[in-house]
Amino acid sequence: MKSLWLFALALLAGCAQDEFADLRAYLAQAGQGVQQKLEPLPPVKVQEEFSYDPGELPDPFRPRSMKAAKSGGGVQPDLTRPKGPLEQDPLDGLRMVGTIEKGGKLFALVRRPDNTLYRVAKGDHVGQNFGVILAISESSIEIKEIVQDGGGDWTESKASMALQE
Repeated sequence: MKSLWLFALALLAGCAQDEFADLRAYLAQAGQGVQQKLEPLPPVKVQEEFSYDPGELPDPFRPRSMKAAKSGGGVQPDLTRPKGPLEQDPLDGLRMVGTIEKGGKLFALVRRPDNTLYRVAKGDHVGQNFGVILAISESSIEIKEIVQDGGGDWTESKASMALQE
């Protein structure tokens, strides 16, 4: 341990010598006549302030609210009906994983993204767009959805969910 202290002290004593005097003199001489001429900075351009006022336009970053159709006729979903668990997820998040036949009636097995399994029948509601099951076959489920367009009117669209193997 004592020899380690002596070695460290000898190293520090060696660093104290000024061995770079010639290098310092050369750098002082080389840097004497050199002066850099710097260009002045370009003037800062003042940007005109812009304020966006959307007025009556809807906020594109918020989900559209469901409203009753503006026109009196046509298709319209029941907005007061309580929603089931299969209506919490979008239709493309649900998976048909099988079918069951009971008493001559065909049921489909649908899996949610959280891996819970549900038995559905014709007339049950699925998806976030007011989807209603129209028909169930061994390989797919036919669904009618009701979606609101940009003008506030409701329109029907057909969708299907194929059996996932």
